[in-house]
Amino acid sequence: MILDKFRLDGKVAIVTGSSTGLGQGMSIALAQAGAKVVGVDYVESTDTEAKIKEFGGEFTGLVENLLTIEPVQKIVDAAVAKYGTVDILVNNAGIIRREDAVNFSEKDWDDVLNINLKTVFFLSQAAAKYWVSQNKGGKIVNVASMLSFQGGIRVPSYTASKSGVKGITMAMANEWAKYNININAIAPGYMATNNTAPLRADENRSKDILERIPAGRWGTPEDLAGAVVFLASSAADYVNGYTIAVDGGWLAR
Repeated sequence: MILDKFRLDGKVAIVTGSSTGLGQGMSIALAQAGAKVVGVDYVESTDTEAKIKEFGGEFTGLVENLLTIEPVQKIVDAAVAKYGTVDILVNNAGIIRREDAVNFSEKDWDDVLNINLKTVFFLSQAAAKYWVSQNKGGKIVNVASMLSFQGGIRVPSYTASKSGVKGITMAMANEWAKYNININAIAPGYMATNNTAPLRADENRSKDILERIPAGRWGTPEDLAGAVVFLASSAADYVNGYTIAVDGGWLAR
């Protein structure tokens, strides 16, 4: 039956940036579909764990700083040690720094590129090496952005990183599809999260954004639930290297 292909029973998923926002929403969705979730963030994912355990799901939290690639192998090893395997990796953790491009600092450039792009690649690489060594397939879901398609304003390093996420999603798919590893991405539209708090607080900017969104509202973490479960499931076995926009119609405007 087709709905069975969307089930994730017995699967183990690593989700970065799991403590709040989109990462929390995707962790909950994967757990609701049957996966055991290993959440990674620089703080404890206490609220996410509580929400998942409310409906009998399984969650294990790891506290790691993803501004460097130092914890990458530890994360994969910890998931395997806890649950015996890893099947799904969701690269969601990310940061944003806002400043006019003419004044943008090297630190704000490097910090954003490190967590949003460098760690995404090397954590994907670590997962792929594990799957190849075990002669099994896997699913990688990267979190891209509307700024994977557009230039944005006052966020040059974020735009560079998210354009890069879309690019390496295609590049990794080209090399790893032969190993039954599916790599795709979700590009959220304008979501009500910590990253967009300054935009939503700016009455004029928020009004301009909402007028551009055909759906007429900011997105929520729950809006990504269907996309992440689909891409993490066997229903998406022939989807590779693609970035799905979940944007309320923003790119269609």
